[in-house]
Amino acid sequence: MRASHLLYHSERLIAVSHAKKKPPVLQQKKPQEEGNKRALIWIGAAVAVVFVAVAVLLIVDI
Repeated sequence: MRASHLLYHSERLIAVSHAKKKPPVLQQKKPQEEGNKRALIWIGAAVAVVFVAVAVLLIVDI
């Protein structure tokens, strides 16, 4: 072992292992992101329908 991984404690050598933690997998965020994506699609579609309706009404001059 390297010297940086050794710890002197009570006049004896104790190996200290540094466990590398993996970043957590964000499985919990996916359903929420999917819901947000679907909501944005619905809102965009509603805005587009209103925009087209206003444009048609202006063209027809009602």
